[in-house]
Amino acid sequence: MQKRLLALSLGLVFAGSAFAAEQFVPVPSYRVGPYASGGAKYYGGMIDYLNYVNLKEGGVGGVKLAYEECETEYKNDRGVECYERLKKKGATGASAFNFMSTGITYATMDRADKDKIPLMTIGFGRADAKDGSVFPYVFPLVTSYWSQATAKIQFIGQRLGGMDKLKGKKLVNLYHGSAYGKETLPVLEAMAKKYGFELVNVEVPAPGTEQQSQWLEVRRQQPDFVLLRSWGVMTPAAIKAATKVGFPRDKIISNWWGGSEEDVIPAGEAAKGYIAGSFAADGKQFPLIQDIEKTLYAQGKGNLSDTGSIGTVNYNRGVVGGVMLVEAIRVAQGKYGKKPLTGEQIRWGFENLNIDAARQKALGISNMVPPLKTSCSNHEGSGYTRFMQWDGKDWKPVSNWIPADRSVLDPMVKASAAKYAQEKGITPRDCSKEK
Repeated sequence: MQKRLLALSLGLVFAGSAFAAEQFVPVPSYRVGPYASGGAKYYGGMIDYLNYVNLKEGGVGGVKLAYEECETEYKNDRGVECYERLKKKGATGASAFNFMSTGITYATMDRADKDKIPLMTIGFGRADAKDGSVFPYVFPLVTSYWSQATAKIQFIGQRLGGMDKLKGKKLVNLYHGSAYGKETLPVLEAMAKKYGFELVNVEVPAPGTEQQSQWLEVRRQQPDFVLLRSWGVMTPAAIKAATKVGFPRDKIISNWWGGSEEDVIPAGEAAKGYIAGSFAADGKQFPLIQDIEKTLYAQGKGNLSDTGSIGTVNYNRGVVGGVMLVEAIRVAQGKYGKKPLTGEQIRWGFENLNIDAARQKALGISNMVPPLKTSCSNHEGSGYTRFMQWDGKDWKPVSNWIPADRSVLDPMVKASAAKYAQEKGITPRDCSKEK
């Protein structure tokens, strides 16, 4: 009762409150466990955006956003429990799930498809889910692992002065010893074949705290660049190990899960010059972030107790997650009416997003993420990556938004999705008939 009364006094809405029209949003967060720091900021940002929309707009189309958190601890079994607990909440059930976990997403994909509930996989999960004809309820919005892998190679080409300069170069791919770490291996091998560089794969056993032997191998190989595919404690450990063997940090190109404050601050001075990919820019320079701070935190209504987290990489990613969900609801209301919608109806909204430059400006997120337009055949909607460099205090952009290499990826996505459809007995949708 106290939780509900507090929510109402702040203008926030939880599941089960007294509003006549509510759209239920499940929040399967992880604020406990080894990844709690990033998870707390991410889901804090997402919840802040939901509360912001309720306070500024009275909800979406007059429909209040109700939410409920469920702690997953980033564990697959806990994630499945949260899915089952929250999927039927509210008058019309769960709007969509955003687990921020590839493992939990894989564990719930079949369930979500059966229950007709969208899964948001922004920057994680299956890259072949771009093909909405096979994966109607999975949305790897903005950019996938595969898209980012091709962008890494293009970024290195830019640093060298042209893609033709890649020929004869040596790149070490230092990757997390897990399914996540291995996911981009075929993409990098295809890029190596296309551009003529040598690719040396070096695995780091999970969780990645011990890397001495791997970096001795890096020193022996003397590569031109190191592609780092890390997660959690592996990232600062890699930066420190690179320093010990004298490998330049500005020659390390990491993915976005190695590109937050949590990844570089523990490494101290050693992290200066380190580069990582990004799908959502950090900082408070965006009007939306500034307005959230004024509307929520200045009034004591923010989700996070540490206001220093506002504008950090993971916080802004969480806000972007909230934006994508609310925009999908908004678009779906245009088709189905301004009322609480089912997951199946919101799926249509996700499949018809158009967050172009004009819409970004209206939302207050210009250039925070790349423009995005989804369709039945394109659940990713963008495929762009930007690279950021740590200067010891802040992340600074060192590239524009770099598109994925579709000549490499499109055949791979098509083949992988077709294989999945065959294994699961799925008849792909005819996207030409979707409206």
